[in-house]
Amino acid sequence: MNDQNIPVAVAAMQVAARAKVTNYPDPFAARMAGREKRTLGDIFALTNFGVNLTKLLPGAGSALRHAHSTQDEFIYILCGHPVLVTDIGETQLAPGMCAGFKAGTGNAHQLLNRSNEEVQYLEIGDRSAGDAVVYPDDDLQAAFVDGKWQFTHKDGSPY
Repeated sequence: MNDQNIPVAVAAMQVAARAKVTNYPDPFAARMAGREKRTLGDIFALTNFGVNLTKLLPGAGSALRHAHSTQDEFIYILCGHPVLVTDIGETQLAPGMCAGFKAGTGNAHQLLNRSNEEVQYLEIGDRSAGDAVVYPDDDLQAAFVDGKWQFTHKDGSPY
């Protein structure tokens, strides 16, 4: 994308939802049903960090519970009441609340929409090279290599 094609501003809800629902391999991909991401940072050609407007339908989850080794993450709840699940326990969130996940702590996290209403939130994360992700509840691990996620079983065998 050259500088002439980068907009000055956009209406976030008019940005098309990401066509690929998830990068997770089977059988985990199906667990992301009901999640929709609009990659706002990509519209502006941001390379150091990403920004997504994410929607969770009732019963949907943000991701598998995970922790990053080098990438920080931040969320801000716009509407709805998701449950934040971390190693510490569960925290009910509401519009206007935010949470941050410092890289390297090992504190795995995810949002779950256990309500009957839609949840929308902003997620912001850096795109630092060499990141690795652990998924304590699943036989899955990931490494960020050459700008792409590579998924393996915990024993290192590929999916």
